[in-house]
Amino acid sequence: MNTNDVKIYSGNRFTAQLIEEKLNEVGIVPIIKDESKSARLAGFAANMDGALELYVREDEKEQAMRIAKAVSAE
Repeated sequence: MNTNDVKIYSGNRFTAQLIEEKLNEVGIVPIIKDESKSARLAGFAANMDGALELYVREDEKEQAMRIAKAVSAE
């Protein structure tokens, strides 16, 4: 991840995937951070709540935030 990346969403996997889909439709490719997958791959006990974080570039933040809020409100 880059220092110019900003978090636009943190929450359940289903909503994160919907937001990712909508972002991709407008040409924004988010970075997806999945702590449970990272922990499992490292051999540690994984958090099974399925929470994900989505990050985008700073210059995409405003548009991405609007999309994330719209999807979360559905």
